[in-house]
Amino acid sequence: MSPLRILHCEAATGFGGQENRVIKEMRAMRAHGHSLEALCQPNAQLARRLRDEGFVVHTMPMGGPFNFVRGVARACGILRRGRFQVVNTHSRRDTLLVGLAARLVGIPLIVRTRHLAIRPGSLLSYTVVPHRVTTVSDFVRRLLIERGVPPDKVATVYTSVPFPPLVEHSTLRAELGLPANAVVVGCVAVLREKKGHRVLIDAMRDVLLRRPDVFLVLVGDGAPLMEKLREHVRASGLQGKVRFAGRRADIPNVLAGFDIFALATREEALGTSYIEAAAAGLPVVGTDVGGVSETMQDGVTGLLVPPDDEARLSDAIQMLVDHPALRCAMGLAGMRAVRGEGRFSEEHMVRETERCYGRWLQGWS
Repeated sequence: MSPLRILHCEAATGFGGQENRVIKEMRAMRAHGHSLEALCQPNAQLARRLRDEGFVVHTMPMGGPFNFVRGVARACGILRRGRFQVVNTHSRRDTLLVGLAARLVGIPLIVRTRHLAIRPGSLLSYTVVPHRVTTVSDFVRRLLIERGVPPDKVATVYTSVPFPPLVEHSTLRAELGLPANAVVVGCVAVLREKKGHRVLIDAMRDVLLRRPDVFLVLVGDGAPLMEKLREHVRASGLQGKVRFAGRRADIPNVLAGFDIFALATREEALGTSYIEAAAAGLPVVGTDVGGVSETMQDGVTGLLVPPDDEARLSDAIQMLVDHPALRCAMGLAGMRAVRGEGRFSEEHMVRETERCYGRWLQGWS
């Protein structure tokens, strides 16, 4: 398609999966010839990171009634000068503020991206302000449709997941002092209650106590849950069996040190951690919440269990611990699926984004 001028808007000042998706999408679309800029709040971490990537970033305060009124006028000026064809918003506040400005200026296409795995409240920022909506998974798309967004106005565009070269020799076990023949169950996730770390620890208690060669490695940080989990491990008599590796920048190296990936999350819009683990050749144990079932094939690439079902989670992990051949088969199947089919590749994300933008723009012409 012809190159587009696109403005991404995000009111959040922190940085998480949503903001990471914005960077991925902007970087990928730029590589395919499109011109992209961003509009953020002055103290937003996303603004700094995008500038480091070489993007033009406009900033203005978006909180409070005064900043809203002044912000609409300022956004109108940015939009007129930028001659954007597409405005893509990502949160309620920036959708209402910049989306309203885009309506006033007459931007051809206003798109809202929904990243969260919870049912939205007001439909104002999904049906009245934007022309169309994209979601990060079919699960999130269904939530919006059930809430009242017309099906023909919302499309799924999966978040891309990078697939780095496989690591042949991980340093993780040596760093943690684990035996070479250990069976390592690993989890990579920020330490938050909704990620279900305590459920995972409790589900593995019996196998950890019964099998001296089995260990659980938790990768990620997050106070104050870290200390609570450490205390729970001590109270459960699992000192030395559950290792806390903290935040790591070398995730491919970490995943190569695991035998099984398990995450007992209670809420997930998609579940990119499962995709990264499968791409590394690991069998995955996941919970059937949000878009997780879209990242794996139950019984083929891993095992899917109900959320907060400690017994089912324990049985699933126990099965993979006890059957090395099954671990290997599922790991290979997962790696072939995510690396081969391309559903979570950067190319697929760009192609689907371009297809949506092109079709929707044509509808307004």
